[in-house]
Amino acid sequence: MVERLAALDERIDSVSRAREQPITVTAVTKGFAADVIRVAADAGFSAVGENYAQELLGKVDTLDALGERRPTVEFIGRLQSNKVRQLVDVVDLWASVDRPSLVAEIAKRAPGARILVQVNSTGEDGKGGCALGDTAALVERAREAGLDVAGLMTVGPTGEPPEAARPGFEAVRRLVDELGLEVCSMGMSGDIEVAVAAGSTNVRVGTALFGSRA
Repeated sequence: MVERLAALDERIDSVSRAREQPITVTAVTKGFAADVIRVAADAGFSAVGENYAQELLGKVDTLDALGERRPTVEFIGRLQSNKVRQLVDVVDLWASVDRPSLVAEIAKRAPGARILVQVNSTGEDGKGGCALGDTAALVERAREAGLDVAGLMTVGPTGEPPEAARPGFEAVRRLVDELGLEVCSMGMSGDIEVAVAAGSTNVRVGTALFGSRA
């Protein structure tokens, strides 16, 4: 873990030094045993990312046992509206909000919740996120619903080399600036350098920290 963390820091620093921007890292613990959350907390991570409602609910005891060292929980996977009610006491940041119905449900169940609007910057069918052209309207709708829109999130293209993500990442960064938002969450284990160079403020890293999932 120490060696992987050092390698991750070097990958980020090699790019972020040129941009002089702070980068936060979400330790993606989805798909790993609950004890990995404790490992992440011990390593100093303040946020973990989970994708699946039932898996996350199964890790609540581990989170609670950390007490004051409990990291914040970011829900980064595609989310069904009917799962929101089950997760309101666990999730600190809803990072994959991509449609009006989900905005309405979160606003109903967790008034004032902190969210990221997810953008489908690649145009791939079946990938989560609203269209680039619909993002501003969804951000405004979420604000009107009383939600705290911290920023935008996006994922690079599936099965493509890291550089293929650059146009989408740059487009999302421009939207973050145009909408006056703070967080630009993009970049995962395979495309960190491209994301940071494009202006990411938060990367979501799992395998580069914890190894391959079973």
